[in-house]
Amino acid sequence: MTLPPFRNAALLLDLDGTLLDIAPTPDAVVVPPGLIPALRGLSGLLGGAVAIVTGRTLDVVDALLGDAAGAIAGEHGGAIRRSPDADVERPSLPPPPPEWIDAARALVAVHPGSLFERKPRGFGVHFRQAPEAGPAIHGALSGLIANNPAFELMPSHKLWEVRPRGVDKGHAVASLMRRPPFLGRVPVFIGDDVTDKDGIRVARAMGGAGLWVPDDFGDAACVRAWLRETAANGEWGTLR
Repeated sequence: MTLPPFRNAALLLDLDGTLLDIAPTPDAVVVPPGLIPALRGLSGLLGGAVAIVTGRTLDVVDALLGDAAGAIAGEHGGAIRRSPDADVERPSLPPPPPEWIDAARALVAVHPGSLFERKPRGFGVHFRQAPEAGPAIHGALSGLIANNPAFELMPSHKLWEVRPRGVDKGHAVASLMRRPPFLGRVPVFIGDDVTDKDGIRVARAMGGAGLWVPDDFGDAACVRAWLRETAANGEWGTLR
């Protein structure tokens, strides 16, 4: 993979599975030592053009990383904050009907080990601790949204997520790149999951690079090592 010149790049990073190791539950993730200093160093070298692009909410990213990233596109692009003190931009999207929330909570109750996660305009059912329940959860959620084309069911790490159509990580990348400090730079997007493919696609379409963790790094620990190397040397680290 050919990367653009480092000093002309913008770095857009997925969170879970890319910067952080996947944990049994969403709130069990750990921020390893060295990650936040590396992000701050990269932000300084790139004029602030470092962003986290994730399905997580902004408040969760803030709790994990503080102001290390600068810009955050949360909820798969459903909430964008261009700097820690900027207003949150939210496209007009519908929330899920209340009865869907009730049905998802009831679904979790009959599959011990699964976990319901509410998001501002969607929700997910995790089954990392109940892998055998994955097909049943998929079937139930698919049936739930079948007659409402405004929503879609997306897979992630042992997770099925119901979210409104209209935004994805590709939209998030395009939106971030339209404004400073990203404007005029070349995007480099790094992700590891199905939802990251939209970000990778758009970054490449804009003349940048899209890096896929399993192929280009191996795992999140290798991504972190590469980011530390890049921050220390002021130039791209070595990809595998």
